[in-house]
Amino acid sequence: MRKITDCEIPQFHSNDEEILSALKTTQKIAVVGLSHKPEKDSYRVAKYLLENGFQVVPVNPIREEILGQRCYKSLLDIPFSVDMADLFLPPEKVPQVVDQAIQKGIKVIWMQIGVVNNQAAEKAQQEGLKVFMNMCIMREHQRLKPFLS
Repeated sequence: MRKITDCEIPQFHSNDEEILSALKTTQKIAVVGLSHKPEKDSYRVAKYLLENGFQVVPVNPIREEILGQRCYKSLLDIPFSVDMADLFLPPEKVPQVVDQAIQKGIKVIWMQIGVVNNQAAEKAQQEGLKVFMNMCIMREHQRLKPFLS
């Protein structure tokens, strides 16, 4: 378990315009670290995204299927393009996933609440990816839903 002193503070923040733009242009979301357990945040968020019209692509190296969707072991194993990678991972695992996202041509990295890795975020931005960090995509979608139509 990490100590609170090990937590990074995000070095930048996104505004509503950037969030709306990302949500409006995203259809396929790879949820990296998606759990099969309904009580987990990743499961609840992925279920919400499915219920709100997004195509969810689970990335879980152990499971075959979650929420009725086929799982892939990594971003690079997905045989089609995705628009966004939504990360439910320990911060130290983010750099590897960012590298995969860059290689795969994914345009948006979304790090959920508690997932902060400034170095990986900076690398993603330098490669032209849009980065959202320490934010819940479900909460942001709920909050901005009136402006999405």
